[in-house]
Amino acid sequence: MQRVTIIGLGLIGGSIGLGLRRWAEANRVDGKPALEITGFDSDITQQQYAQKIKAVDRTAWDLGKAVTDADLVIIATPVSAMRETLMAIAPKLQACTTVTDTGSTKAQVLRWADEILPADVAFIGGHPMAGKTQSIEGAEAELFKGATWCLAPSVRAGEEAVRTVLGLVAALDAEPFFVDPTEHDAFVAGVSHLPFVLSAALMRTVSTDPSWRDMKGLTAGGFRDVSRLAAGSPAMHRDILITNREAVTRWIDATISTLHGLRTDLQSEPEVAEVALTTFFTQARDARAEWATRTSREGELIQGTAAELTPDNLSDQMGRMLLGGFARRRRPGTDARPTRAKPQDPQ
Repeated sequence: MQRVTIIGLGLIGGSIGLGLRRWAEANRVDGKPALEITGFDSDITQQQYAQKIKAVDRTAWDLGKAVTDADLVIIATPVSAMRETLMAIAPKLQACTTVTDTGSTKAQVLRWADEILPADVAFIGGHPMAGKTQSIEGAEAELFKGATWCLAPSVRAGEEAVRTVLGLVAALDAEPFFVDPTEHDAFVAGVSHLPFVLSAALMRTVSTDPSWRDMKGLTAGGFRDVSRLAAGSPAMHRDILITNREAVTRWIDATISTLHGLRTDLQSEPEVAEVALTTFFTQARDARAEWATRTSREGELIQGTAAELTPDNLSDQMGRMLLGGFARRRRPGTDARPTRAKPQDPQ
């Protein structure tokens, strides 16, 4: 039986535990689950909840004891806690243990691992491209199904360690994607980190305006969708940016340049502005459509955008674009759509 330890029992750690336990039950060896999963979290409440939902087989109150006999250690803590975590577990790991992580940045984490871990311990940087705003309360065994799982092996990692982490990814129904750690950080800065920066910037911009008290009564689906990421953990967002400064700065600069260009177009003569703005929004729409309709080899939409492409949804989007929040609002006792007369329900 292989022993797995998960350090950090939030949404990601809890979902990994649920997924691995389900896989272990389905792949029993001599009548026993194929894996034994130990969980550790500095928050005792998180540990207790992980046991309650059966995301782990057992928990440990001491981090060193949690990893002593582990064959695979998964660090699912915030990036800011990873260096301290690596230092705490390094003396307790047995030879040939494989360690991986789930952090949003990779170059800095791999430098810490190479610096801190013993030479006979292999480290494989990992980053599952899946998640949501909840903590362990939102954990689910299928969170990673079909998701890309970035892998950046340390130069010291051998084939056996790589196979071990590939097995982890396969057990969770995710898709492995090997990537250089520096390239990874540059890529995710644009598609993962920039979005929450822009979401937070939107919230800061409008909520600090003197008119916000009146404006917020007019918000609708578009504002809700774009501002959602601003509800994430401030500490997590801060630590991601600090460990990926250069890449995020480049994407912020690119965004500022795009907005400056848009501002220039908007201030142009009406005829010029009309053409420029049409081009701007058409190019963005077409790029979004190309991304949203990418399919897997099985013909399934990769980005989970099927609901966006139904006729009803497209009609609703058009209504929101034209009417804002009024597209969904109805006065009490009325229906926005004409219907045949029918008897009233008894009051």
